[in-house]
Amino acid sequence: MTTVDLLALRDHLRPVAVALRERALAVDADPGALHALLDSGVLPYRQLGGFPPGYLDDPLRVRGVPVLVRTCVERAVVAETLAWGDASVVVGAPGPSMSGVVVDDLADDEQRDRFYRHVAQPRTWTFFGLTEPDRGSDAAALETAVVAGGVLRGHKKYVGNVARASLGVVFARHRPGPLGVGVYLVDTARPGFDAAPLVTTGMRAVQLGEVRFRDVPLRPEDTLGRHLSPSRRGLLGAVRTFNRLRPVVAALAVGVTQAALDYVRAERSSFRADERRLLETIDGRLHAARALVLQAARGADADPADGKLPAAATATALFVAVEVTSEVTARLCHGARWEHPYLDKLVRDVPGLEMMEGTRTVQRLTLAQGWLQGRARHVEHV
Repeated sequence: MTTVDLLALRDHLRPVAVALRERALAVDADPGALHALLDSGVLPYRQLGGFPPGYLDDPLRVRGVPVLVRTCVERAVVAETLAWGDASVVVGAPGPSMSGVVVDDLADDEQRDRFYRHVAQPRTWTFFGLTEPDRGSDAAALETAVVAGGVLRGHKKYVGNVARASLGVVFARHRPGPLGVGVYLVDTARPGFDAAPLVTTGMRAVQLGEVRFRDVPLRPEDTLGRHLSPSRRGLLGAVRTFNRLRPVVAALAVGVTQAALDYVRAERSSFRADERRLLETIDGRLHAARALVLQAARGADADPADGKLPAAATATALFVAVEVTSEVTARLCHGARWEHPYLDKLVRDVPGLEMMEGTRTVQRLTLAQGWLQGRARHVEHV
């Protein structure tokens, strides 16, 4: 459980969120503009990256107290606050990102030090290589494999930051069966690593891309969890990582929803009685979603193997985001998305959030499995 003053953390980051909003359309039009944003110094991306103690000389300080942003609760608060400005920049910024979570779970001391020393350098992106074009993020059905000679061969797609990353993790099969999936720490400068960005409608700062592994050489020290039993690495690493990250994705959705709601209120001088009631209802739903996200984040910190609350929070936050961004846009004016490009960007970003850690259907399946196993009674009405 975090001891950080979460309200103080939100207040500390609000000026950053405002600065992100001011630059959001420029980055949306040209993801390369993210470099100018980083040059401006308005986004303390290294301090928000979640580095362990000892890897940064200047950690984030809130009211004089160092905050490492290592817990799921802290990450969720940061994500929601900054997503009010630009969710795609939050996900597309340099740093450990998703790879850092799986490294924290699976790496030995040497691997962890190798990863964080490298990523602590400015402007260092990482990637998380799980999703495949024909298999999605179904880790049990991966086709990417470590073949004879210890080389990596396969194809990943819809991978954030992969075309500009210098290091990342790759899920690949090394033998048949449920224990046959491994996680490997891969340097993108190795021969056979071929990555390119994709054109996307939303979340453009993330620069989703695809990568082909054409016999990329692996070393024994690249295997994460090499010190663990087969049952504690591989697929287990994916499950624990997703359970830690789903509350963060849910928090991004809450932040985007709040941004859309605030934008419409700022643009309209008055509302009819029925519209005021609608906005009050939305306020209540958003408040409930925010509370559930924090509950899920606390649960993930306490037990990252339990995915029920993270799934409930993600499904709930995404439902609210999809419905509310569409509803409030219609309340602004005819042609609102054309006349208000920032609002249009928010609407386009929401589907990208849904694809990050599993769609709402995937989250509901997770909840259904928990219910059938008698482990989800406390979230049955979510």
